[in-house]
Amino acid sequence: MTRYKLVNNERIAFTAEEETARDAEEQAWADQAPNRRMAELRSRRDALLVETDYMGNSDVVMSEDWVTYRQALRDITSQTPSDDTLSNITFPTKPT
Repeated sequence: MTRYKLVNNERIAFTAEEETARDAEEQAWADQAPNRRMAELRSRRDALLVETDYMGNSDVVMSEDWVTYRQALRDITSQTPSDDTLSNITFPTKPT
């Protein structure tokens, strides 16, 4: 696949060196996908934990359901995301 760049509003094909460099950039991006997915999983998990942090206050008695929910959120990173949408991750159901 030939790639192109714009130079002075003119479409010019990449040189072999530019193709090689771009291929290396794309490979590096692909290689980092698992790290980005785990970071996204942690970010979503952290947001859900923050929503329930108030329950950890000394004047609040946390039910066993909430303790279990929060532990399940902390344990969620034992799952490995298979795609960028985290479609294979099962988030715990928030107690009512």
